[in-house]
Amino acid sequence: MSRFEADNHGVSISGAGDNKTLADFEVLKKPKRNKFAFACAILASLASILLGYDIGVMSGANLYIKDDLKISDVQVEILVGILNLYCLIGAYVAGRTSDWIGRRYTIVVAAAIFFVGALLMGFATNYTFLMVGRFVTGIGVGFALLIAPVYTAEVSPASARGFLNSFPEVFINAGLLSGYVSNYAFSKLRADLGWRVMLGAGAILSVFLAIGVLAMPESPRWLIMQGRLGEAKIVLDKTSDTKEEARGRLSDIKAAAEIPEDCTDDIVQVQKQTHGEGVWKELILNPTPAVRHVLICAIGIHFFQQAIGLESVVLYSPRIFEKAGITSSDHKLLATMAVGFSKTTFILVATFLLDKIGRRPLLLISSGGMVVILAN
Repeated sequence: MSRFEADNHGVSISGAGDNKTLADFEVLKKPKRNKFAFACAILASLASILLGYDIGVMSGANLYIKDDLKISDVQVEILVGILNLYCLIGAYVAGRTSDWIGRRYTIVVAAAIFFVGALLMGFATNYTFLMVGRFVTGIGVGFALLIAPVYTAEVSPASARGFLNSFPEVFINAGLLSGYVSNYAFSKLRADLGWRVMLGAGAILSVFLAIGVLAMPESPRWLIMQGRLGEAKIVLDKTSDTKEEARGRLSDIKAAAEIPEDCTDDIVQVQKQTHGEGVWKELILNPTPAVRHVLICAIGIHFFQQAIGLESVVLYSPRIFEKAGITSSDHKLLATMAVGFSKTTFILVATFLLDKIGRRPLLLISSGGMVVILAN
């Protein structure tokens, strides 16, 4: 039988040969939300808004581009769909750039590239000019698509990692909705001017992103990989829930960087890191059964997410609604805005449930829902 005892230090619980005060059980309480890490994740995730805006705004702008530049449906398809290829190039380069100049300044590079691309598209006078702007924009979007989740994961405390890591996806959908709103807002302008303003307005978002980066610290992982332990400790203290967690994260990253655990210098010499070639070989050529299972699941989820045609629906929403019988341009764009609003709303719902009910149940629920809807 346990018994409750009171003494000068407060209430204690004894039993089974031990005495514990209520203070000993404080660790069971859920830690408060780390506001600094929260702010950093938001600022970094603003980079993802560039992708969402570009996809959303092009879905409506291509209606006016086709009529103004007198291009064919095939040319429209190339203009819209080639973004994925350009993003792939941008993401590959961004991986190397982020190791070279850091995550923080890679976000600045992403914003700068997107800024130039948006202006090129906004001032395009013909299809070739527009495709050049599309290429530059795609590179910037690829940069943003890679760096936002990387930075967010590296600054997030364990207690809110799922919640904060969902921010890039939230902002992609926020950007998508912003693009739809831009379509509707500027559709009232002359046909030859409206689509240019729609595309060029994306430059404003990149300016706000570049300014927001000034308030962000550098990723603690990148700092340690550069041997800047003193700066990394400061960032880890600010982005961790407890001092103990900060020390644990520091030890893990030091081990990955092959820095001795007992090293306490603020600046150390670190061996030049590879770009993950060994990891890729291990993943592809000789993965363990557990890693192979996770790899197949992860790639499969991403593949089928695209294979169901979701991106096509997003990119061609106005045309789909036109085929469904909506003839008014205003009504088509309003219906498209409703799609963006619904998508953003349920992304937010999933974001707040990630750390409460887990990733797997949400994945199973959403996958099951898609199977039922597509079967109908």
